[in-house]
Amino acid sequence: MIIAETRDIVTCLALRRTVFIEEQGVSEADELDDLDQAATHLLATLDGRPVGCARLLTDGGTGKIGRVCVLAEARGTGLGAALIRAAIGHFAAGGQVDVVKLGAQTHALAFYEKLGFSAYGPIYDDAGIPHRDMALTL
Repeated sequence: MIIAETRDIVTCLALRRTVFIEEQGVSEADELDDLDQAATHLLATLDGRPVGCARLLTDGGTGKIGRVCVLAEARGTGLGAALIRAAIGHFAAGGQVDVVKLGAQTHALAFYEKLGFSAYGPIYDDAGIPHRDMALTL
């Protein structure tokens, strides 16, 4: 598996469409926004095929990991954890971020906790899916 920064937003959007819109039933209006052009995108490939991605944004000293998705066929392979570790590494290497945040679907809280994130605040609805905010101090 290879995880690298990419400018291929079209491929990332196609992965997100498959996972979020087609699989999870998120509306296109909720999935698409105007932040993709300003973001750093990580693309995960397995045997040369795109299978996952994440979108990274920075706001002052806070890094935000979002739009994390892995195709069903690649789940359970460790790729998702590697994608999150790469995102954390990206923020740590930049030297300007001291906390990394994300909004986790509640079924994935334990996954992110194993990677060092802590949940805070109440459960909230995002695009019809229960979420909770999480943070990791660098």
